[in-house]
Amino acid sequence: MHVRRFAASVAILAAILHTGSAAAQATVVTDPQGSGPILAALTWMQATLLGNVATTAAVIAVAVVGLMMLTGRINWRFGATVVFGTFILFGATSIVAGIRSFASG
Repeated sequence: MHVRRFAASVAILAAILHTGSAAAQATVVTDPQGSGPILAALTWMQATLLGNVATTAAVIAVAVVGLMMLTGRINWRFGATVVFGTFILFGATSIVAGIRSFASG
């Protein structure tokens, strides 16, 4: 039960971190005057949270969920959702770029 809560917590944390990175990317388009230090801090935070920290958390989450799926502690649908969410999280930049190019062109 604790492992399931941990996996859910990691998935929620990854979603929160991803939302913050999307907000940081949205501010890059229209930089108000005097936002240089704030933008630099958000860019650093995005690089930190989507770099090694997020990769490590995602590997742990997928490993824990995979082990729980193999032992029958959670159903396969929830496990597939975690794995699919991880792919979306790390592929979000490419997904947004594709949507933007489709919308503009």
